[in-house]
Amino acid sequence: MIVVLCSGALAGLLLFAIQHFTVVPLIEAAERYENDADHHGTDWKPAGWERTTWTFVTTVLTGIGFAAVLFGFLSLTGRNITMRQGVLWGLAAFGCFHLAPSLGLPPLPPGVPVSDVQARQLWWMWAVVGAAAGLWLLTGRTWTRRIVGALVIAMPHLIGAPAGAGGSAVPAELMRSFTIASLTSVAIFWTLLGAIGGFLSSRGER
Repeated sequence: MIVVLCSGALAGLLLFAIQHFTVVPLIEAAERYENDADHHGTDWKPAGWERTTWTFVTTVLTGIGFAAVLFGFLSLTGRNITMRQGVLWGLAAFGCFHLAPSLGLPPLPPGVPVSDVQARQLWWMWAVVGAAAGLWLLTGRTWTRRIVGALVIAMPHLIGAPAGAGGSAVPAELMRSFTIASLTSVAIFWTLLGAIGGFLSSRGER
């Protein structure tokens, strides 16, 4: 629990700092395009210090939650967790939770049309579970198991993710920048989370 709380809170804090200067400005720019296209106004949404505060709280709590998933699973293996193992497992988690789903449902800013929420959630879960199971199969020693693993990872993408209908109010360049910034920031988050948690775990064992 100490490893989860410390590593999750610290990595979440660093993720908040990174996204505050990279992702948030892109969100604000996209919201301006969205508001210009929507002449009827939008619902209430937090702004200023209130928005920053709630973003900070939710980012740190999310970091702790992901740390519980990562190191809770690693503790079940019964192995001593090192800093190197933490980084490798963190990168694997990034691949499962973010990289694999983003191939069909990339992170998008406000103002971009999307499909039904439930359809996107179901496809996202399929992509995550498929990526996790596929990576496990790819670690096998037989080619048959590796081929099955590759097919399991590819299956959601061969079927295709649900697509949104309608035109986007946000320029394509802004959408591309947002996707790159979002994935880069969470990749750094998972690397730091694994490194910090692995370091604390190895210190605790000693």
